[in-house]
Amino acid sequence: MDVARTQVAGKAAKKARSANAARLGLMAVPVAFFGVFFAYPVVAIVERGLHVDGGWQFGRIADVLGQSDVRHVLWFTVWQALASTALTLLVALPGAYVFARLDFPGKQVLRAVVTVPFVLPTVVVGTAFLAVVGRGGLLDELWGVRLDTTVWAILLAHVFFNYAVVVRTVGGLWAQLDPRQEEAARMLGASRFAAWRTVTLPALGPAVAAAALMVFLFTFTSFGVVQILGGPGFSTLEVEIYRQTAQIFDLSTAAVLTIVQFVAVGLILGVHAWTVRRRESALRLVDAAQTARRPRGAGQWALLGGVLATVVLLILLPLGVLVQRSLDTPGGFGLAYYRALTSADGGTFLVPPIDAIGNSLEYAVAATAIALVIGGLAAAALTRRAGRLVRGFDALLMLPLGVSAVTVGFGFLITLDEPPLDLRASWILVPLAQALVGVPFVVRTMLPVLRAVDGRLREAAAVLGASPLRAWREVDLPMVRRALLVAAGFAFAVSLGEFGATVFIARPDNPTLPVAVARLLGRAGDLNYGQAMALSTILMLVCAVSLLLLERIRPARATSGEF
Repeated sequence: MDVARTQVAGKAAKKARSANAARLGLMAVPVAFFGVFFAYPVVAIVERGLHVDGGWQFGRIADVLGQSDVRHVLWFTVWQALASTALTLLVALPGAYVFARLDFPGKQVLRAVVTVPFVLPTVVVGTAFLAVVGRGGLLDELWGVRLDTTVWAILLAHVFFNYAVVVRTVGGLWAQLDPRQEEAARMLGASRFAAWRTVTLPALGPAVAAAALMVFLFTFTSFGVVQILGGPGFSTLEVEIYRQTAQIFDLSTAAVLTIVQFVAVGLILGVHAWTVRRRESALRLVDAAQTARRPRGAGQWALLGGVLATVVLLILLPLGVLVQRSLDTPGGFGLAYYRALTSADGGTFLVPPIDAIGNSLEYAVAATAIALVIGGLAAAALTRRAGRLVRGFDALLMLPLGVSAVTVGFGFLITLDEPPLDLRASWILVPLAQALVGVPFVVRTMLPVLRAVDGRLREAAAVLGASPLRAWREVDLPMVRRALLVAAGFAFAVSLGEFGATVFIARPDNPTLPVAVARLLGRAGDLNYGQAMALSTILMLVCAVSLLLLERIRPARATSGEF
């Protein structure tokens, strides 16, 4: 008996070692990718800024943080992120309930519509709100109101951008909470609000916290929105890093601000990882399709109406004004601005602005392929929850969402310029930078689905003689095919919109759409403004079509961890 037990224990230990070795093998490629194309450029920028004359100038950190204008930037960065997060939760939580608990015609299309702003480039979001609240914008024309240089324009743009984060993150879990638990509390005498407060809210707490942290992260590192709407009086850390790097060429100050942002983002992601683990703890979840019901009573109909009105005013109005501005030419409504995109006579570009569309699509396809390979391997490595090493690897994959893209882009220029990685003149540089942003979305989309695959199916395939590759092809792939397509769609959309790093590395003869929009907005004249609106409209339509397709192929039973 003891011999048999020893043999079983030995086989189990061998199997565990084999699984750990396989996991480490899967992690090797993503770790190498992030090490070369993320950590190396960021470290190089910091070193160049603080390692001067053969020594580290750590005293420079205190000098920079002691400057009053830097303290103002830090204060505004934190303040506007907190205000944007609170306002987004206030506006979006009713929407999360409506999408989770109510069933109504057009729900799938509306879900795609509210997600469009999240995948839009931040420069397009800034452009859309500029068309509404800026000089000559809709509010200026109707009531003489301009918000382009006030914090309210920035806050509203951030709510527009992050509305879907709360709706999908909180609503995804809310739709799977068993409503019978709340009904049982009401049968025991609790009021509707008391039942929601004592039963549903505690279960939603981790999801709300995770959504709030992600909104805070995106607004804390806001760049394009603040760059366009903030004016000279408002600057976040990301905008200031760009200004110090590209305009003042003060790498020392930029390096200090990068370190500050890196530490802050690390803390945010650490707390976020903790909330995700809490969200994955034992909850009684059911099929989301079982919890959605047609609106009943005046209260639910009023709530649905309020959410629809919010979507119209907050999301559809800015996008609609964007389209209207692209058609409103000095000679009347028409396609003159779109036709002007075919000519390079304006002098803003070396090539016609319309070439940016083809460039962006080619770059995004390449970036999506890279993100799927790297993100797919990473998600497979993370499928089994185990140890600090895996949790640290998971946090590493999220860092590109919060670390300064400006720093990464500039780091590309000063590090990838010598053999064997002399890539500064190569077209692949842009897709590599875009893939860094796409990988986290691939991982977050694939991981819940991979974890839901019963491991015994793989073991059965192995017992029947299937190789690991064939077992993956025959067992995993059919189950995760839809999630893989959704991940590809998100990676494609966010790659199209990447701006912070691309603005440094996109060549003048191969601009991307976001870079082209920013350059056009930076030049005076109605023609440049109209072309910027036209390009923004094209990019918005591409993203909208991508999201509508995603909603059609999205797994019918979403998991609580899926964005």
